[in-house]
Amino acid sequence: MMGSSSLSNPALPTGTPQQARILAVCQGLYTCAISIDLTLTALTGWQLAPNKALATLPFALITVAGALVTWFAAFLIQRWGRRLSFMLGALTCAIGGVISVWSVFHGQFWSFCLGTACVGVFQAFAQYYRLAAADLAAPAAKSRAVSAVMTGGVIAAVLGPALAAWSKDLFPAALFAGAYLMVALLGLASVLVLALFYREQTPLSAAMETPAMAELMPARSTMEIVRQPIFLAALANNVVGSMVMMLLMTAAPLAAVGCQHSINDGANIIQWHLVGMYAPSFFAARLMQRFGIGKMVLAGIGLTLACVVIATLSTSLPGFYAALLCLGIGWNFMFVGGTSLLAQSYRPSERARTQGLSEFLRYAATALATLGAGPLLAVYGWSVLNLAVLPLLLVATLLSLYWMRAEVLSGAALVS
Repeated sequence: MMGSSSLSNPALPTGTPQQARILAVCQGLYTCAISIDLTLTALTGWQLAPNKALATLPFALITVAGALVTWFAAFLIQRWGRRLSFMLGALTCAIGGVISVWSVFHGQFWSFCLGTACVGVFQAFAQYYRLAAADLAAPAAKSRAVSAVMTGGVIAAVLGPALAAWSKDLFPAALFAGAYLMVALLGLASVLVLALFYREQTPLSAAMETPAMAELMPARSTMEIVRQPIFLAALANNVVGSMVMMLLMTAAPLAAVGCQHSINDGANIIQWHLVGMYAPSFFAARLMQRFGIGKMVLAGIGLTLACVVIATLSTSLPGFYAALLCLGIGWNFMFVGGTSLLAQSYRPSERARTQGLSEFLRYAATALATLGAGPLLAVYGWSVLNLAVLPLLLVATLLSLYWMRAEVLSGAALVS
């Protein structure tokens, strides 16, 4: 009944595929900008830091600033709307890029930290691109909307590091300043795309909600939302998938160099991994529609487990390539599936609170993984670091199965 009524409801969002494509372009610009920062910031920090122990602080601030802002961003989006909020995030990136350029030219470490933190703010807002697309889609089409946005990162994942390598010597007097100028320009390009082409639309669930439905379905407490099997499965796949991916991705280049591979080999491993992260977006949604979200997130967990097995058994260069490719694809399946589940776990009045909580927890876990990857690798080694993620994968598996069982029981109850 709901499907037939939604077709004739003029209040429902229109032009959703077009908006998803625009958000895909924004995702590409964001991925390109953040790839430049992630590629060069540790090196720039080493160059500028007054104490070399602080060299990784600017890199860490990208994730830390994102974690701190992501909750606030959810409520700002609810208050100001997506278009203005996304433009603010992109403008902050442009400002951060300019600050970074000035800092490199003048050898100022602390202002450089401010510049990278601004890019972290942009990252926090950009993470809501996929959720914006999911909110505009019907439940059965949410994974397709998320995948459409994620495809924007495919070319950018490769182009970003290449652009960083090309632009870092743009100003001979200030190594790396040219790359941060590219970050500023990519932020400005995002502002222009959003201003000229993106149009605010009412989410599908909100458009379908009548005053009577709002009275029958009032906003629930945060604890009620969190206890839902669908939310727990969404959170497990988003948080565990991102945490494991960041932990192993951050450590992989260092581990490769420690295994007598070259620095260029380490960079190429990450580029291959980034392709694995984003390229499956072209077909992940179709697979989820055919086999179901549950089976696909379990496949993602399985591929991440394959990464662990390969990395533990082989430290050869092909072994690193295969492991990081499996890690990227596994993350994509878990992330797209988890996002699709998250978008089905809340009512319109609960959207900002639920999205903000989920993204904050994901960012906090990712920040811990980023900060801990280097020390854990140095103390325990590459093989043990991989084995350490097995309990996390077990948690994601159990919570996914818990949701799948709840869905089966719910369907059986409806039939009876």
